[in-house]
Amino acid sequence: MDGASGAEITRSPGRNATIATIDVFPRFRGITYLHNIMESLSNRVTSVTPSLTLSVTNQAKALRAAGEEVYGLAGGEPDCDTPDFIKQASYTALAEGKTKYTPAAGIPELREAISSKLRTQNQVDYEPSQICVTSGAKQACFNAILAVVEEGDEVIIPSPYWVSYPEMVKLAGGVPVMVETKESNKWKITADEFEEAMSPRTKMIILNTPGNPTGSVYSREEIESIVEVASYEDIIILADEIYEHLVYGEEKHVSVASVNEDAYNLTITVNGFSKSHSMTGWRIGYTAAPEAIAKALSTIQGHTSSNATTFAQYGALAALTDEASAPFIENLRGEYDVRRQFMLGRLNAIPNVSVVEPKGAFYFFVNCTDLGLKSVNLCDKLLTRYKVAAVPGVAFGRDMGVRISYCTTLDVLNEGISRFEEFCRSH
Repeated sequence: MDGASGAEITRSPGRNATIATIDVFPRFRGITYLHNIMESLSNRVTSVTPSLTLSVTNQAKALRAAGEEVYGLAGGEPDCDTPDFIKQASYTALAEGKTKYTPAAGIPELREAISSKLRTQNQVDYEPSQICVTSGAKQACFNAILAVVEEGDEVIIPSPYWVSYPEMVKLAGGVPVMVETKESNKWKITADEFEEAMSPRTKMIILNTPGNPTGSVYSREEIESIVEVASYEDIIILADEIYEHLVYGEEKHVSVASVNEDAYNLTITVNGFSKSHSMTGWRIGYTAAPEAIAKALSTIQGHTSSNATTFAQYGALAALTDEASAPFIENLRGEYDVRRQFMLGRLNAIPNVSVVEPKGAFYFFVNCTDLGLKSVNLCDKLLTRYKVAAVPGVAFGRDMGVRISYCTTLDVLNEGISRFEEFCRSH
């Protein structure tokens, strides 16, 4: 360091050894440091897109903090609290000192209860050793992708898709292959479209049923056709069934692994408690998989997060075993069905947008092609001018639409959809 001039020459070790920085202007030191740090980040991280759903949520929060009334139609979680019987089970576990490590794959009692639930409710037979309890269904999805996907492997993802699927594939070194589904087919991939998208590098297909953001539910026949194609090349199916209990009308949820032996041998089932029991913040999900894959999933978890939160696992155990669970789910589904039908009637009355009736989950994917706006621009105007928060369709791979959630009260839905209609008619 030359005290008179403030100049300093620094050299970085290793691959950056030839880079020299003359620090004549100390106020730019942070810029140089940031540049060097950015060079150090992996391509996997820099290729990942930040979550637009979180961005919309943060914008809405900022408006509320400034005193604005915002009508939130962007939410992805039940608006009711976790049931008291689940909380009490967790309180009891804490009081009994159940605050230490558990096996990485989860406490034996919970894995046994999940195994029993899958057998009786989903008609698929997994031993407790094939279950891995995770820190939310999001981690379950990522573990599944990481366990199967090699560098350069392709993963077929029907579009519109949940925002994190392609980013997880990228982080695992894989290549997401998007297959655009059709509104006329209720936003579901067909076996022919799946087969057309396959290549020698295809390793996995992701099926989300019921689906986010579309609410689409695959029938047994549709699943069987997709499984038949997957079986040609032993393509793994990641079946994300987190919304299984939120299915409406005469529609029925069919677990992918249950349809036949090929399906069982190829499927990694992902599920959890966030949507069915309003336990989003508890972060408890799980995977169920063929034995060899299940062991790999447990190994991955043992070297990453280790076990899911111990006392939260006891809350999840109560969610599966307490007799109050079934009435809670039934009441939740009934309430959302009322809101779904209300929203369907209101959206169908808007002339320049279209929707497919969602048979599951708690979202509408609204086709806004005729408005002539890109989805980010549309949602920005909707939020800043009309104070309605929705999620841009580009986050789900379809820039011609927006996702609207009915995870809020009928009063908020009524005012929010009225403002959305006003916006659509003005364009």
